[in-house]
Amino acid sequence: MKYQINLLPKKELDFVDKIIYFALHYLRYVLVLTQIVVISVFFYRFKIDQEIIDLKDELQQKQEIVAVSQPLLDDAKIVDTKTKQIREILLSQVQFKEALSYFLSTFPVDLTINRLEIQGGQFKFDATTTSPNIIRSYLERLRKEKRFKTVVLNNIQRNGLEFVAPFILSDFQLAASKK
Repeated sequence: MKYQINLLPKKELDFVDKIIYFALHYLRYVLVLTQIVVISVFFYRFKIDQEIIDLKDELQQKQEIVAVSQPLLDDAKIVDTKTKQIREILLSQVQFKEALSYFLSTFPVDLTINRLEIQGGQFKFDATTTSPNIIRSYLERLRKEKRFKTVVLNNIQRNGLEFVAPFILSDFQLAASKK
């Protein structure tokens, strides 16, 4: 067994010696940790910069796709507008055809048309007959069936043995929309 005995008392360090001792022993660990943090932030910055560059490239590609497809979208809008206009024209033609067909099919044989004006879905005509009962029955039939929203019979005039009845029929309703 060996014993060491130190007979010299331990010298107390002053403040400057304590700072030097701390700087030599512990400050190097603080510096190493700080360098590790700085290096990790530096690499993280590289990663973020690369993501920003990738997002800018992706945005530019999408802008180019939109720029290329914009004329197609404009053409599609034009075609859609034309299709709607064609549909409206065809519907108005069907409505006019059915209105004319209904008008001719319901017109009594004993009535004679002197003047007929068709404008904008409105039928204006002067009918003549020898009996006012035919005019009354035709008017009642038109009002009963309600295919024309507006059925107007103006003043009936007597012209010798004939009666002249001016009619105005407008706003024809298709059979499916009559309800």
